[in-house]
Amino acid sequence: MFRAGLYARVSTNDQQTIPLQIRALREYAARRGWTVALQVKEVGSGASQRQLREKLLEAARRREIDVVLVWRLDRWGRSVTDLLATLQELEHLGVGFVSLNEALDLTTPAGRAMAALLAVFAAFEREVLQDGCALAWLTPGRNKRLGRPQTAALQSGPVRKLYRAGVSKAEIARRLLIGRTSVRRILEPKS
Repeated sequence: MFRAGLYARVSTNDQQTIPLQIRALREYAARRGWTVALQVKEVGSGASQRQLREKLLEAARRREIDVVLVWRLDRWGRSVTDLLATLQELEHLGVGFVSLNEALDLTTPAGRAMAALLAVFAAFEREVLQDGCALAWLTPGRNKRLGRPQTAALQSGPVRKLYRAGVSKAEIARRLLIGRTSVRRILEPKS
C-alpha cells in the first residue's frame, strides 16, 4: 500500500481553493487504496521559496512517503526547470508523482514518458533564456536594465508617505493604481 504525501498550494490568502484541492487529493488517494501519510497546505507566491514543499521533499528523502499528489503542476513547480528537477529527484528516490488536473501519473509507463517530454521542454527553456541573455550582452547599450520595466518601484516614495499618514495598503494601491502586492513589497523591511 502506497503512503501518499498531499501538497496543496495557493498563491495568495485571497484564494479559497485549498479545501477543494485537499478533498480531491484525498478522494484520489482513497480510490487508489493509498494512505495519506502527510498533508501539506501552503500559501505563498510561486516565485518565493516554498518552505512546506521542501518539508514534503524531506519526507520523500526519509522514505516516509511513496507518492506525491498535487492538484496541478503549477501548484508544485515554479518553472519547467524547477518542476523537472524535483520530478527527477523524486524518481531517483523511487517516489511516484501524480498531478490530478493534467492526469500525469509518474507511477505508470505513460506518465514516465510524459516526464521525458517535460525534460525536453525544460532544456528548451534553458537554451532560450541563455540565448536571450547572450543576445542582450552583445547588443549595443547593453548596460540598460533587462526585464519588465519598473512601475510600482517608482512609486516607493508616495507609498511610504501615504502609509506613514495612516492610509491602508489597499487604499494606497487604489490611489496610486498599483497592485496590493507591490505596496506590500515596497513596505516590507529589507533583509
